[in-house]
Amino acid sequence: MKNYIAIFGLSAILISCGSAKPREDDLAVNNPIETTLDLTAVVNDKVPVTINPGRFTTETATYRLPRVVQGTYSISDFGKYIDDFKALDYEGNELSVTKLDENTWSIENASKLDKLMYYVNDTFDIETNGGIGGGHPVSPSGTNIETDNFVLNLHGFIGYFDSLKNNQYALDVTAPSTFVRTSSLANKGTKSSADGKYFTDSYFAPRYFDITDNPMMYGKLDIEEFMVGDIKIVLSVYSPNRVHTAASQKETVYKMMQAQKKYLGSVNSTNRYDIYLYLSEETETSPKGMGALEHHTSTVVVLPESSSEEELAESLIDVVAHEFFHIVTPLSVHSEDVHYFDYNKPTFSKHLWMYEGVTEYFAQHFQVYEGLMDNKTFYSTIMSKINNSKNLNDSLSFTKMSENVLEEPYSSQYYNVYLKGALIGMCMDILMRKESDGNRSMLSLMKELSAKYGKNKPFIDDNLIEQIAAMTYPSVAGFLKTHVEGEVPIDYNKYFAMVGLTMTESETPTNYIFAGGQNIIFDADQEKDVMFFTTMALNNSFWKAQGLQAGDILKKVNETELNIGNAQQVIGGMYGWKEGQEISVELERNGKPVMIKTKLTKAYGKSVSIIEDKNAAKEQKEVRKAWLNK
Repeated sequence: MKNYIAIFGLSAILISCGSAKPREDDLAVNNPIETTLDLTAVVNDKVPVTINPGRFTTETATYRLPRVVQGTYSISDFGKYIDDFKALDYEGNELSVTKLDENTWSIENASKLDKLMYYVNDTFDIETNGGIGGGHPVSPSGTNIETDNFVLNLHGFIGYFDSLKNNQYALDVTAPSTFVRTSSLANKGTKSSADGKYFTDSYFAPRYFDITDNPMMYGKLDIEEFMVGDIKIVLSVYSPNRVHTAASQKETVYKMMQAQKKYLGSVNSTNRYDIYLYLSEETETSPKGMGALEHHTSTVVVLPESSSEEELAESLIDVVAHEFFHIVTPLSVHSEDVHYFDYNKPTFSKHLWMYEGVTEYFAQHFQVYEGLMDNKTFYSTIMSKINNSKNLNDSLSFTKMSENVLEEPYSSQYYNVYLKGALIGMCMDILMRKESDGNRSMLSLMKELSAKYGKNKPFIDDNLIEQIAAMTYPSVAGFLKTHVEGEVPIDYNKYFAMVGLTMTESETPTNYIFAGGQNIIFDADQEKDVMFFTTMALNNSFWKAQGLQAGDILKKVNETELNIGNAQQVIGGMYGWKEGQEISVELERNGKPVMIKTKLTKAYGKSVSIIEDKNAAKEQKEVRKAWLNK
């Protein structure tokens, strides 16, 4: 999952399946669960759903919508978007249903159960801040119901019976004939209505996991299909105002995935990859959380429609590259917590440093390694991650944080998986290249782990670091024990020295939201729904001159109240501030108001840069070459 706050640059006709009475020897456990979504029968922005599980022999059945879905590391509670939940017997009479919690229903007299019927609200319309701390699913895992677009993350529409998660699913989706649709789920055929006004697609899923792992999009979509080697790429774009097209981003995606496929080599294990791109209008009822969610053979991406073509291309490279690299981990290399995922009461692996951190490292490293960016740009990206990671708890055990990611004080540290997690991958990569004279790397280690385990064989969570130690070098084992399991901050200079790099401080002109380079000076408190200045702000000469203090909360900017929901627009507007402009900013410091009314002066930022050491030894340069340039 790659999720971030974008600062600059989710009366009906219910189709009944198999309502005839079954034979007594037809057990639900042996039947496909027949499921229907009717997109032509939307009522008050709600999609009708029918679930026919076959015959139960027990007197009670439990049906659930996911509380948590894989890849999100946050609570979604999809059950709270369900309305008018009914259980019907074979005579059409309602059975007694008890709602046990937000996501769970208990059906009595289940041996008489014919089908469930309910309506599903979408999540995009009611997001507060993209799901992050707002009590809603993160946008790329959410759902959308509009007249011309349906984002069908199926875990938001279809649930599971406790005893039947491994049953097959037969899914029918009915839609207007004018709709374009796209899905990587196996399509078993399409039937058109007699009047030609709608069609019904029939899909098959081997088990509930495949329902959650194969999103769909229906509506007025723009689609481009193309081959990257032996992988079919399907890029589906919904741009509500037709600002962007799939064709305009095709070349960007092609070059990126061509380089990724080359970088991965034999690890690649899919013959089709779908990219579902929803472009948000950024209105009150639009999704707020920009980012993407990975699946085995696809990703759902939410980005601003207001982006320029160049900004959109840059964002696509950032988030889609990350999601595609998830085919390595956790999709090919994962623990039992992932393999036997419990959607209601999940346990979490200790190894987010690998699942998200190493994935994010690969998403940056492949670009320099395959020639999509130069060394200097890569160094700048790494330096930005170092600086931004310092705004979080740098002394927290990463394994402890990962295992307790839904709880405080750990949940608020989750974003560090994309910062320090990636830096952990970088340090291990440098160590392995140094120890092996350039012959082994972080990628080669992941290939070895993929060969040892693979998508159908999970590792034991507590044993992974010990196994990596045995497969690599004492220096790698020591690093993991000290900086990943342990609480000792990483001295990055030590690892840069191995490849002939050094860090140097300089002062350069900047704007009013950065402190030089890519070092943004704001952060968010998701629980309090506020934005505040970080210690990085003190490196911006303008803000330092205003007497700013780290932790100051931004209440208003030029009379506009600020919260996480409108931060993209308000802080994005600060990006365009010019020297000489009159501004007013209302802060809160220790519960008391602080006003800043002034004219903008030129801002300078103190920034630390990574540069190549002119006095580096031959051995250091050789390791650097192995690391960055094939």
